[in-house]
Amino acid sequence: MALVPLRYNLRNLAVRWPTTLLTVLVVAIVVACTCVLFGLVDGLEHSNAISGDPQTLVVLGKRADNETSSYFDVDKAQTIATLDGIATGPPRTDAQAAAGWPDVEGRPLAAGEIVHIPIMTRTDGSRVNLTIRGVDAASPYLRPDFQIVAGRYLRPGTRECILSPGMSRRFTGAQLGSELVVTDKETYRVVGLFTAGGSVAESEVWTGRDDVAAATNRTGSVSSMRIRAASPDAAVALIDTLSNDNRFVLKPIRESKYYADQNLTALFLTFLGSLIAVLLTIGALFAAANTMFAAVKSRTREIGTLRALGFSRPAILFSFLLEAILITTLGGLLGALLSLIASRWSFGISDFNTFTERMIQIRIGLVPLAVAIAMTLAMGIFGGLFPAIRAVRLDVIKALREL
Repeated sequence: MALVPLRYNLRNLAVRWPTTLLTVLVVAIVVACTCVLFGLVDGLEHSNAISGDPQTLVVLGKRADNETSSYFDVDKAQTIATLDGIATGPPRTDAQAAAGWPDVEGRPLAAGEIVHIPIMTRTDGSRVNLTIRGVDAASPYLRPDFQIVAGRYLRPGTRECILSPGMSRRFTGAQLGSELVVTDKETYRVVGLFTAGGSVAESEVWTGRDDVAAATNRTGSVSSMRIRAASPDAAVALIDTLSNDNRFVLKPIRESKYYADQNLTALFLTFLGSLIAVLLTIGALFAAANTMFAAVKSRTREIGTLRALGFSRPAILFSFLLEAILITTLGGLLGALLSLIASRWSFGISDFNTFTERMIQIRIGLVPLAVAIAMTLAMGIFGGLFPAIRAVRLDVIKALREL
């Protein structure tokens, strides 16, 4: 079977460049939007994954599911820090000392923390819940890849705070050197910016635990406690002690499991992304089909000529189908490029577990790109199939009479 030369398709795409360009842009927008949505899901799951260390335990109140609904006496937290099996702090590096990190060398890596969630104003004027975390001396050592990237670490008891660069850009008064105003009686001076490897910590404002306790009248309690076990066996023993010892009767959870269980937002975004992807793909299918139907109608004489020159019906069908796939492939490549550009940005979304602002870095990995490829092929094949069938069913004699 002799195939229609590829240059015939390329010439037609160039001649009909306005409709070709419009269809390419429609496909590009569909692919880009879908990639960004699935990239958000991937970024959220990555953030939860890197936030959890199986040897770090999050200790909650017995009936709590997360830190926002948890509290227990600070005396218990102090007793927990004396238990056997807790790892001790490493010596500070020169860089950490220069940035003002607390010195916890030889001390238990245990941090009682308070979580406070006020409503704050973003730079665009909207208001959202923001996590303010009152931290302990060991807190930065219990977060992956924590480092100060501008300014210095906070001094407890002085109403100072630190936060991530992404949060600094999104909230009023959160810039380095500014005053972050929570209420008329609760303000914090921003003295440093930090990163934590993209973990959940980058969605929080950190200040001293005593500062938050004084501002929220919670001086006798903590929301949770993080402890780093010295070994996997020590983690098992600590979980047993904290769960069953009558001195505590608390709810210890491995940090990795704690964040794995906080995936309600990811499930919602996956459902939303899938639904939107299907709806947008259907819309793009109609756009591609409309373009190809218009091409068939305007090229009746060409189709008749091709048939008269001896090209078979399957060859013409393949030619028109290939043309549709070329159009959608161009759109898919453009959409993937736009989504890769978007992956350099951080986005704020609402965490449905705590209903607080969550900073997410879009990750365009294998899943979003696989979805983009599948959508592009679907739009090309199904968008071009019916117009191609119509083209091959044209009567040769009637088509040639258009000449």
